[in-house]
Amino acid sequence: MPPGIPGSTASANESPEEHRLHYKTTGHIIRAMSRTSLKLLNKDKILDEGVSLLMEHGYHGTGLQQILDRVGVPKGSFYNYFGSKEEFGGEVIRHYIEPFITLLDRHLSVSDRSAALALRAYFDELIGELERRSYKGGCLLGNLMGEVGDTSDHCRAALQEAVHRYRDKLCEGISRGQREGDFRTDRTAEDLADFLTDAWQGALLRMKIEQSTRPLKTCCNHLLGELFRS
Repeated sequence: MPPGIPGSTASANESPEEHRLHYKTTGHIIRAMSRTSLKLLNKDKILDEGVSLLMEHGYHGTGLQQILDRVGVPKGSFYNYFGSKEEFGGEVIRHYIEPFITLLDRHLSVSDRSAALALRAYFDELIGELERRSYKGGCLLGNLMGEVGDTSDHCRAALQEAVHRYRDKLCEGISRGQREGDFRTDRTAEDLADFLTDAWQGALLRMKIEQSTRPLKTCCNHLLGELFRS
């Protein structure tokens, strides 16, 4: 009797023909899963490079051929993932914001830390990274808002979605800070999160021309350390 396939649901009492059919079917599934995983891996690689290129050259300064050359994929493969450059830009925006939301969530999930301290630690980590990068890049969202926010409906919708997701995660932290007694309650958490999001974006732009993280530190000190306090 042939042995069962590890990790499968093949019966120990199946016939040799049933086993061969089961094995063949399982093999097709595994190969299909491998192709799907590879496709997702390739798409993530394209999006990673897209973030780098758009940060360096902007949306209009980044050509399709630059993207293809950087990633090493043919034009046909690119269009398997994205229907147009606009669609690519929208996907890059969504891809870009994800690590920031994950990092913020990680800080807010530290069990023995207040939300106020968690938010400050999060922004301190971002500031440290910008100092290590010598103030380069800033925020892709802010860069693209100014460049294509009013000229591309597709990118504008993606930017709006990304900013709202980020604002909502900040709102979670601020709301918890209000319940913990650290933040003022005469304004809603949504209002404070909007204010913080907008102020941080402005400080990032100021950082570029000042070539200093002082505007970022001032923003955090004034808002998280003073104006938001109860």
